[in-house]
Amino acid sequence: MKSELLPKKKNTLFKLKTIEPKTIIADTLTIFWGEWLDLRARIPQIAATGLISPLIYIFAFGLGLGSAIDQSISPPAGDSYLEFILPGMVALSSMTISFGGTTFSICGDRLFNNNFEELLLLPVHPIALFLGKMSAGVVRGLMTAASVLLVAILFTGKIGSFLNPLFLLILILNCAVFAGIGVIVGLRVKSLESVGLYNNFLIVPMSFLGGTFFDPTTLPIALKVIVYCLPLTYTTLGLRSAAYLALDKFPWYSIPILLLVALVLSFLGASQFANQQD
Repeated sequence: MKSELLPKKKNTLFKLKTIEPKTIIADTLTIFWGEWLDLRARIPQIAATGLISPLIYIFAFGLGLGSAIDQSISPPAGDSYLEFILPGMVALSSMTISFGGTTFSICGDRLFNNNFEELLLLPVHPIALFLGKMSAGVVRGLMTAASVLLVAILFTGKIGSFLNPLFLLILILNCAVFAGIGVIVGLRVKSLESVGLYNNFLIVPMSFLGGTFFDPTTLPIALKVIVYCLPLTYTTLGLRSAAYLALDKFPWYSIPILLLVALVLSFLGASQFANQQD
């Protein structure tokens, strides 16, 4: 009975303490380092995991359907439809792995490894627990995105288009958003089947509706409202503009929106950790 109350007691104490930035940063790095020790042994596997779907989309839509599209219309960004969808493929792959890798990692610890209780007993603030887990998810997403970026550079030869500070900033924010969602889902689900439901009803629809294959600005107003409620839309627009368009045409609103979503998720994730009972 006493051991069951320990996590609740520990988290209650941390709620009452003043958050010290240096302590939060140090604790976050500690949690991240524990995750990194596991990640570094699987870098090739993680980098290749999210590469298959983007490659299929690139060959099927970019090279197959794209040649027909290029004969009828000019894409709003990029010199061809293939170039148009490549930033979307980077966004899609980073979203999928940041979410899926983070969710399954936490689920594995909670439901199968039976060591998640030890994490809750650590003298670490809940926000540091969330940020540490989220940071590991960001690294997972960046590993896979790097593979897709390599493919994009090989197809286009435009290194500077994809490796510029604005492009990388949007990419990191995208990974942070979906890693944050992955942490929250991983803490809430009761089984791996539940993870599949979130993936089917959240991630898969967003993959096709987040502007990866089309320009959201051309949609009817009713559909535009739905599409612009998805964080992936702002990532796709930002990456595409950072890669191909001038700075005066960049959707600067995408940065504060993604940052705000990441901050809200951090608050929700910290609250979930503070009240987690496993």
